[in-house]
Amino acid sequence: MDAETLTNAGLQYAMDGAVATITLDRPAVRNAQTPTMWRALAALGQEIPDDVRVVVVKGAGPTFSAGLDRSMLDPSTTGEESVAGLLGRPDDEISATIDDFQQGFTFLRDPRFVSIAAVQGYAIGAGFQLALSCDLRVVADDVQFSMKESALGLVPDLTGTKPLVECVGYARALEICATARMVGADEAVGIGLALTAVPADELDATVADLAAALTAPLAGAVRETKALLQGASDRSLDDQRRLEREAQIRRFRELAALMGQ
Repeated sequence: MDAETLTNAGLQYAMDGAVATITLDRPAVRNAQTPTMWRALAALGQEIPDDVRVVVVKGAGPTFSAGLDRSMLDPSTTGEESVAGLLGRPDDEISATIDDFQQGFTFLRDPRFVSIAAVQGYAIGAGFQLALSCDLRVVADDVQFSMKESALGLVPDLTGTKPLVECVGYARALEICATARMVGADEAVGIGLALTAVPADELDATVADLAAALTAPLAGAVRETKALLQGASDRSLDDQRRLEREAQIRRFRELAALMGQ
């Protein structure tokens, strides 16, 4: 994706070896998200090369993302695709459009790489869901998560509900979504939303250390492990055992090839 398209979508993309970094770059509006950004994220996800092993998602400035740009809910908004513009469409068109938006989040589950959300400040609504789309979350001690959709009379529809339940369980997920309350750093770590919380000025270094640790093992081992773990809770033990065996055979074959056997 060219630099102008990224800039117009409010994004930055950079690669450093096997680590790619996607930055939400609209700090003047606390990295509020738009449909243009979601479509660009989806396209960017399709372009990530196979040699990338870690994708870091972060926000420019002191806030990860304040969620949906509120101007997108204003029917008078012009010059950009808006959420409000969906209201007059047939149900099937609305569903198809939301599906397109969701692709800007689902690519972060790709087993080819491990995704890390580096979160500081506010991660609200769509911002919370983007962080939840990542495999791992490392947060600053000033972080505030909130699923604000219910306060707007809406539901979370950018793929955040499943990972939230997987992280904290049904009851806590329901309470967080239905009340739209804030979840701070200590609670986020305590209930499994985040791996760790660190001072804001240590966030980048902590994420860099984690990325280095994740890229130390052979790429195939990490990819196979991620794929095994992703669906483990939905599979029977027999299915999981079978998939473990199949994955291990592939690992044996690759290791043998590397050793020239």
